[in-house]
Amino acid sequence: MFIPFHDANTLKHIKVQWVTLSLIALNVAVWLFTSIESEQAAQATTVGLGYIPAIAFGDAVLAQGLEIVPEPLTYLTYAFVHSGFWHLASNMIFLWVFGDNVEDAMGHLRFLIFYLLCAAAGALCHGLLTMTSQAPLVGASGAISGVVAAYVMLHPRVRVWVLVFFRLPLPLPAFVPLLLWIGQQFFMLAIAPDGDVSWGAHVGGILAGALLILVLRRQGVPLFDREIVTPRAVKDDPGAGPAITVDAAGRKIQRLPWGRRREEY
Repeated sequence: MFIPFHDANTLKHIKVQWVTLSLIALNVAVWLFTSIESEQAAQATTVGLGYIPAIAFGDAVLAQGLEIVPEPLTYLTYAFVHSGFWHLASNMIFLWVFGDNVEDAMGHLRFLIFYLLCAAAGALCHGLLTMTSQAPLVGASGAISGVVAAYVMLHPRVRVWVLVFFRLPLPLPAFVPLLLWIGQQFFMLAIAPDGDVSWGAHVGGILAGALLILVLRRQGVPLFDREIVTPRAVKDDPGAGPAITVDAAGRKIQRLPWGRRREEY
């Protein structure tokens, strides 16, 4: 339906979203590694690191030599393996746009825990719906779905630039495209539970993200922003930042959306 590519939402508590950037780098590195392998080796990596419900629930076992990590770890490792460039790119653009602000609201360590728990919840939900499936589940969609759910609960009114149907760029309040996207995941799970896309993993990630943001966000970080205001960026100089300008008279002016401004004398 849409591709997000920018949000007007600067950081308030951290200077750099180190965990978000590291997760993107790790996902890209794993994809590059598997893409240069032979086809047989790449398939073995997918099977060895992917989440396979039949194995997780004891209905099947991996052939000798295919196990790369202990089976319980595949609840996490599957989220770092992607089936192709566009699979990787679509997940990483969501993480790039929305991950930094969720990390900002939680802090680095708690965001990493949040991301991994959402990935595990996505795998678990997928497994419960397809317990006898021997097809490996791969991709970061479960974790990304949790990030999307957390973002819309934190910043529903922040303007997000999205590319609608790959053609039309539009600035929309975050709740418009993100709630539509979330609704699509539940709808598709209801009508096509056995499709090539694991809608169950998406729904599991969404539910986990919505619950975890309640307990993992920083103390004092509110839910459901009531006013669309671009937060001041984190700077060493508290008087400067992209949301603050100084006029000719030396007065500090806080830039607010839609041409409004607040002056400080």
